Amino acid sequence: MRPVIDPRDGDIEDDASSSKRRSMLSLAGSLLVEISFAKLLVAWTLLLGVPALTLGVAPIIVSLWIDTFALKFTGALAGIWSLLLLALVVAVGWFGGRRLFRLVESSFWSLNALAVQPVYAICREALSQLADKLLPSDVPAMRRARFRSVTAAVSGIIICGLSLLVLMLVWPSTRLYVEFSTLLSVYDLAIVGLANSIAVIAAYVAVGALVWAFADAAMPQPRDLDRPYERTPEDRSWRIAHLSDIHVVGGQYGFRLESGRSGTRGNDRLIRTLARLDEVHADDPLDVILITGDVTDAGLSTEWAEFHDALAAYPQLAERVLIIPGNHDLNVVDRANPARVDLPTSPNKRLRKLRALSAMGKVQGQRVRVVDRENGRLGESLAQALQPHAAAMASFADSGRPWLFRALTEVWSNVFPMVLPPDRDDGLGIILLNSNADTHFSFTNALGMIPAEQHRGVEIAVAQYPRACWIVALHHHVVEYPRAAHAMSERIGTALINGNWFVRRLQSLAGRIVLMHGHRHIDWMGECAGLPILSAPSPVMEITDDLASHFYIHTLAVGTDSRVRLLAPCQVTIAGQPSRRYVGGS
Repeated sequence: MRPVIDPRDGDIEDDASSSKRRSMLSLAGSLLVEISFAKLLVAWTLLLGVPALTLGVAPIIVSLWIDTFALKFTGALAGIWSLLLLALVVAVGWFGGRRLFRLVESSFWSLNALAVQPVYAICREALSQLADKLLPSDVPAMRRARFRSVTAAVSGIIICGLSLLVLMLVWPSTRLYVEFSTLLSVYDLAIVGLANSIAVIAAYVAVGALVWAFADAAMPQPRDLDRPYERTPEDRSWRIAHLSDIHVVGGQYGFRLESGRSGTRGNDRLIRTLARLDEVHADDPLDVILITGDVTDAGLSTEWAEFHDALAAYPQLAERVLIIPGNHDLNVVDRANPARVDLPTSPNKRLRKLRALSAMGKVQGQRVRVVDRENGRLGESLAQALQPHAAAMASFADSGRPWLFRALTEVWSNVFPMVLPPDRDDGLGIILLNSNADTHFSFTNALGMIPAEQHRGVEIAVAQYPRACWIVALHHHVVEYPRAAHAMSERIGTALINGNWFVRRLQSLAGRIVLMHGHRHIDWMGECAGLPILSAPSPVMEITDDLASHFYIHTLAVGTDSRVRLLAPCQVTIAGQPSRRYVGGS
């Protein structure tokens, strides 16, 4: 006889963070009740306050150094000791100035990612969403695209005007030079520093918003792909199985935090997906199995263990798998509490990065290479890059001591992009990006951003193989799909913040690259600015156990003109299973 409450079916606790079972208003209410304001204050201080003060105080320090340098220079003719003192001041300015510049640059982009670009994205998408709702349903797609272009320009003008107003209000409090006594007063220095920081950011936003807006408005709008390309006998082709958002959980009956009981439970759907892939591969061999992020549901050790165990049963598939991290692998602070804040000093965020890094080393470490930025070419394999840090990684995972991670701070950013080189100069290579923004708050875990440093890595890889074609894999969608979203949160909370910038930077490679991503759990095949964009559906999300799901096998062909084209995709269905939910009786 079955229990009255069958634990295999889960209960309301499994829906605590589910945006499918609970409204955003309900989740926000829980957030306000559960949030630790002490942690939030510390996090905001470290993530926003400190960078803002650094940005605002930097010009004051520079002006004082220049003033000191001028005094020493005018007195240098007095004798040898003055010359030595002048040399010391120059040395301090040179070596200290470089560190200050790096700190200011880091602070500027931190504020930019956390506060500036999201404001523009929210305004743009809010106006776009409003336009979609106001326009009649029978309006042609081209006209809708023009309206989206107009909303981008209008949002830039609005933000520019508001930023200029802020600049005017704060300008009287700004100072580029202060008396030395001001440096001794923490309060006075903080006021001046914050005023300077607000002025710098406001001026940047006023100009930047207009640049982004009119660049977005001028860029071709995304559209659905045309009829697939027909292969010719001269074409070479590659078969790519594109999976994403498999959200492995750590137990047989666990539910995904985003879906709750509205989604699948356990990892049986993933195991059947791998079994189906094995059948497909036996019938017609695959070249690559690409998983574009959210391999796990919350980046836990148990979830990564389940993933490795599932893959180990299919060694022929495992040697073709490539993975990249998604927001669920890195940014989910607490499965059950979206209000929980991860302090920047906490080891948990670093642990999630190390788990993902270790998994990528195991799955593809011998096949992919990292970028040697100093020499402007592809460098050693990922496995070789991680080897010198293996002991420190294991030690940190064991103890979580902050000082152990100091040597590993650069490792995470340095390994991206990872590159699977083409097998010949005019072949097909794969570039693996990390598109996750660094967040410390579960409620904002889904934001994405491509740093300029990663794009530089893309340029280096492409320049080394100028005749090759490429798949560029990332987790987040680079543009919003040309269709109305059901909810505003679908367009804001999940967007790649600088997606339009990234597309513009890749435009020169049109005809040579295909973008593949996940994150939205639904399939879309389209193009923007001449770049094909393929979104992968999730085989485990958005459906319950009894419903079928699917994924795609994409065939990419490269012709004699060295241009990559998409053949008709093959949809592979994973059948559902009858529901075992308790409905009464034995």
